Order: sequence, then C-alpha cells, then structure tokens
Amino acid sequence: MTAPASIALALAASVAGLLVGFLVGRSRLTHSRMRPQGPTAAQLLERFVRSSNSGVLILNRFGDLVLHNHRAEELGLVRDNRADARARKAAEQVVDGGTPTEVDLSPLSVRRRGPEAVLGEVRPLGDGFTVVEAMDHSEAVRLEATRRDFVANVSHELKTPVGAIAVLAEAVLDAADDPDEVRRFGEKILRESTRLGKLVTELIALSRLQGAEKLPELTVVDIDTVVDEALGRIRLAAESAGIDITTDSASGLSVEGDRTLLVTALSNLLDNAVAYSPAGSPVSISRRLVDGYVEVAVTDRGIGIPESDQQRVFERFYRADKARSRATGGTGLGLAIVKHVAANHGGEVRLWSSPGVGSTFTLRIPTHPETTGGRTSAPPAATASAGPAAPTEAGGRIERPVPAVLQKSTGGGGKP
Repeated sequence: MTAPASIALALAASVAGLLVGFLVGRSRLTHSRMRPQGPTAAQLLERFVRSSNSGVLILNRFGDLVLHNHRAEELGLVRDNRADARARKAAEQVVDGGTPTEVDLSPLSVRRRGPEAVLGEVRPLGDGFTVVEAMDHSEAVRLEATRRDFVANVSHELKTPVGAIAVLAEAVLDAADDPDEVRRFGEKILRESTRLGKLVTELIALSRLQGAEKLPELTVVDIDTVVDEALGRIRLAAESAGIDITTDSASGLSVEGDRTLLVTALSNLLDNAVAYSPAGSPVSISRRLVDGYVEVAVTDRGIGIPESDQQRVFERFYRADKARSRATGGTGLGLAIVKHVAANHGGEVRLWSSPGVGSTFTLRIPTHPETTGGRTSAPPAATASAGPAAPTEAGGRIERPVPAVLQKSTGGGGKP
C-alpha cells in the first residue's frame, strides 16, 4: 500500500473514532437528562431531621438556630425562631468541654395536654456546631406517678380494715365476760373483714382486666339475663336502703362478651346508684339498641357529681366526697372496674350528672351481629320492677335515662 493511501486510511479511522465517541457521549448525556435526579445526601439528612419523632436543634457557636424540626416547636424548645435558653447554655458548655451532656428541657409552665417532661442530649458536631436531641418522657412520668399513687392508696385502703380488725379483736378479748359487747364488736369485725375481702377481690379483678391475666373466651350473652342477675345481687342492699329499682321490659338484645364480667359491671353501677341516693328515691334500668351498641343505662336521683369531678371518678380509689364514701363502705374501685370491663368488650361507659339532680351511667357494648330484636330508641315506661314503682318528682314513673345528647363520654368510671 502506498504512503498516501495509508495516510488516508488512518485519517478515516480517526474520523470514525471521533464520530463514535461523539455519538456515545451524546447518548449518555441524553440518558442522564432523561433519568430523574435523586436527592443529595444533605437533602436526605435534612428530611430525616424534619421527620424525626425527637425534637432536633442544630446550633452554631453563638447559639443561633441553624436547623430545627417541627417536633422541637411542639416540645416548646423553639419560640420565635430562638432556641430554649437552657439548650443554648448547655450547647456552650459542650463546645467548651467537647463532651456530650444531658439537660432538662421540661416546660417551665405545663400547658394543657402539652408535654410535662422533656429530656435533651447535647452533642458536639465540630467547628463550634452542636446538636440538641430532645425526647418527650411525659407518659413515663405519668405512669410512674400513677404507680406511686396506686401503691400508696392500696397500702392505705388495706391498712384501714386490717388495723380496725386488730383493735376490735383486742376489744373482744377485753370484753370476754360481756356477751352483748362481744356481739357488738363481733359484728364490727365482720363488717371490716367483709370490706377487706371485697377490696382484695376487686383488686384482683382490676388486675385481670388491665392485662395481667388473659380474659375468658367471649360468648353470646343475653342482656336481659345480665340485668336480672345484677338485680339479684343488689336487691338486698336496695331494700335495706329503702331504694326502689325499676326496669323496662325485656329487650331480647345480646352482645358478645363475658357474662360474669358484664354482671359485675352492671352490679357496680347499681351499687353506686343505691349508695349515693337518699332513702325513698328511685333508681331505674333501661335497655336499648343504638347505632350498633347495646346501651344499659342506670339512672338515679341521688346527690349527683360536680362537673369538675366527672373526668376523674372512674380513676382507682378516687372519691369526690371522701367522707360520704367512707360511710357507704365503698372500695373506690367499682367504677374503675366498670370502665375496664367496657373497654375490654370494645365499648365504653358514659356519664351524665348534675349535683342535686342525679346521674345516669350508660354501659355501651357492641351488639352481637346476629341480634335482631331490641329497641332503637328510648324505652317506654318501666313495666317490670325489682320493687314498687319508682315515682319521679312529678309523681309519674321513670321512663328513660337522661337523653344521649346530654350524656358525656368519659375515659373512666363514675361516682366514687
């Protein structure tokens, strides 16, 4: 091959290579433009900070905010775009010492439904920057306070009858030669021992309902049977107190649940109504089906509950009227048990009350899917009675509980 031909061939090859390179490069450029660009590492980090469940602040060496998330504002660590003074001071100490530290960032004045206990950790990031990460420990603090109160209350409630029994036993020994005194003290010992036994029984029941023990298997329960059994338990106490309990007619309603627990809950509501009603006043029970729930309402014309106490009366051992509660011999656990029985059945307990007028406690349990009977509105006048007809102030018969629109849903139980 001649020299000119060789040169021409080499030149053609070079041109072809350049053309191929150009086409490949153009193809890659076009492909990169068509492929969506992902977020950078910095953008991902910022997203992480802003979506964190912890309150996060990043401060510079002067204590100025560089970055923070919405959670930090919810916890009260940032106001008017300025970091909490305690966080800034801790950040200064970390910059100087280079060692992470913890700081209490709890609100100085607790807001309603706001955080109560906030603990932050301050760590150095270098170059004078620090990060403050804060967690809300309010729930743990509340649980610990509840635990302490519960232990204190249980200790007090157990100590009272135990101490009384010991003193009364000594009195019996001293009066051994006096039969009348022995009988009198013996009756008191019986009352205190009964109270002690009831308290222990209710503590065990409450422990089971709160998850310490597996609940029994749920079965189809006839509500009319529950009402009859609850009336049977409370009839003697009602007669002794001069209280007439009226009921509406049988409903034919049923729920899926545990009959023993439901009877216990309704008995507690009836016991509560009898204990806090004056002699001769009426108590009524009504049943109805409303929006897929079986409602069993217990209405009394008793002393009522102040609105300030209505959110707390379902708490364990809480008593709105402590002096009267001691007189009735209640344990302070009955309505807490009602609340947990309702919750474990997927229902709730509602309360309407007015001081001097009376109260209505409504146990609401989801109806059994195959229930076909039952009323869907307020029941008619009471027809069956656990005693004589219960008159209202107007002299008629109790026909229905307080209307549902006036009832208040609570997170707990009822009267102490």
